[in-house]
Amino acid sequence: MSCVVRKGFKSWKLVMVVTLVLFLLTACPGFNNPDGNDEAEKQYVYAAGGVEGLLIFEVSDPENPILVSYYDTDGCAYGVTVSGGYAYVADDYNGLVVIDISEPSNPAEVGHYDTADAAYGVTVVGNYAYVADNDNGLVVIDISEPSNPAEVGHYDTAGAAYGVTVVGNYAYVADNDNGLVIIDISDPTNLLQIGHYDTVGYACGVTVVGDYAYVADWENGLVVIDISDPSSPILVGRYDTDGSAYGVTVSGDYAYVADDDNGLVVIDISESSSPVEVGCYDTADEAYGVTVVGNYAYVADGGNGLVVIDISDPTNPVQIGHYDTGRWASEVVVSGNYAYVADGDNGLVVIDVSDSVKVGHYDTAGDACGVTVEGDYAYVADWENGLVVIDISDPSNPILVGRYDTAGYACGVTVVGDYAYVADDYNGLVVIGISEPTNPVQIGHYDTDGWANGVTVAGDYAYVADMSSLVVMDISDPSNPIPVCHYDTDGYACGVTVEGDFAYVADWGNGLVVMDISDPSNPILVGHYDTNGWACGVEVSGDYAYIADGDNGLVMIDISDQSNPVEIGSFDLNGFVYRVTVAEDYAYVANWDNGLVILDISDPSNPKLVNDMPWITLYGICGN
Repeated sequence: MSCVVRKGFKSWKLVMVVTLVLFLLTACPGFNNPDGNDEAEKQYVYAAGGVEGLLIFEVSDPENPILVSYYDTDGCAYGVTVSGGYAYVADDYNGLVVIDISEPSNPAEVGHYDTADAAYGVTVVGNYAYVADNDNGLVVIDISEPSNPAEVGHYDTAGAAYGVTVVGNYAYVADNDNGLVIIDISDPTNLLQIGHYDTVGYACGVTVVGDYAYVADWENGLVVIDISDPSSPILVGRYDTDGSAYGVTVSGDYAYVADDDNGLVVIDISESSSPVEVGCYDTADEAYGVTVVGNYAYVADGGNGLVVIDISDPTNPVQIGHYDTGRWASEVVVSGNYAYVADGDNGLVVIDVSDSVKVGHYDTAGDACGVTVEGDYAYVADWENGLVVIDISDPSNPILVGRYDTAGYACGVTVVGDYAYVADDYNGLVVIGISEPTNPVQIGHYDTDGWANGVTVAGDYAYVADMSSLVVMDISDPSNPIPVCHYDTDGYACGVTVEGDFAYVADWGNGLVVMDISDPSNPILVGHYDTNGWACGVEVSGDYAYIADGDNGLVMIDISDQSNPVEIGSFDLNGFVYRVTVAEDYAYVANWDNGLVILDISDPSNPKLVNDMPWITLYGICGN
């Protein structure tokens, strides 16, 4: 299931052809083992993980958070709160989902209520769940029977309800461009608005302590509102953060704000009329939600996962723990028992494929788009950061040993002998000497007419997928690559592989193109198969071509007769399949923001899922 654009929300980003929309997050204080069993000394936090649903982390050791389990809801989890042995998930257009977490390693859905709009936030008090339901306003759901939640009350706010907190007889709703709405819930079946304050920004989250409501007001920062008289809320203070405030929680004299790409901001609120920033920690991604327990702030940091920050000195917040949920898997190669994933701005990720466990990670300075492995080194095409050389002799501890900053954007790389051949986007093909991996040096270059996305080498020739065409270059002298042919494909050449006398081109909307290259200076089109998706990458093994076909998943094509390629199987994945590599009977699929997928292809006509390792974006976080 995918998350989609919502009316009225103001921030979005486009990555390739995949749109990722960022929403508000919720937070709730305190955490413990939910059921008081013999694991009671263990501590957990619960995260809303978008399309992957509910995630449960053990944080007994804050320096080493562990993902215990996750439950894949049918919607897109944006908010979560915990009460008793249950997690209540605001699951977008899937409404409210009730999950039994009495056994944290085995969460199970026990109840569901499909609200009228998109559930973004939820809080629970007593026998009621209060759901911020976008344009449908506030919904009150009776959860006295968790297996049978039932709506008992509803109030349609004037804005779009993104967050809610309840104190006493009042619900405080973050109502987007309508600001803060205060609703009397003394009779849950008959909700009445009694107060309203129109903030200047877009109210995304709210928490209440004493006589004050603290509103995360997006680009307007933190807003402090006196609610001692709920029928007449009054603005008393404001602090304009440098980012966009999505979530807020309060502990003692400090408000902790999840401030998008500005990270975690600590604001002294001892004088409510004059809030002052005293500390900040710039997390690696976008901070969307935060909860505080004791001396630690737990931050839902988007694609960067869970970040644990020591706030014992609020003026000097320090990251002490992190669980990385991944970014966007662009390419994967397998060497021995390990898969090496180029993971966007998360760098290089190393996974032990024998048990599908992440064992190593190196955060490159750029955006890792391509990777190849030779011997003890991984060579990473790191976009604006050029070519990066990483020592992987110890896969659990990859170490940067060399780098060469190309003039373009390094999209793909292949290594043959002492040379790395880099597809460098608008800068064409770059040849880098790597005889000394610690000191890579450019020795050759050819500026192609298009945008070099991928490259493979066979014999004395480099084959470059150059968007508008396949470019064949003589590299018998690596210092002087010479083009011998441009072949204009009908699509956009994104990836290429060579097997024998044939080049197989992933040609975007034009599918698979097969070319006879027995004479490299005169390639001849011999076959074509138009896939249903967007052919981004291609791998050939035996009589089969495996096509990374974008939103159409992985496609298997019989190429035993190159003049007549025939589709024999496919596997529809929840994501955008960008690259694929094959090792023995397995296909390793780089599934963009949905991570790494391993398929058994011993029967190419009937691929079977072996393991799905999703990359997850965290939107909300909560304790019990």
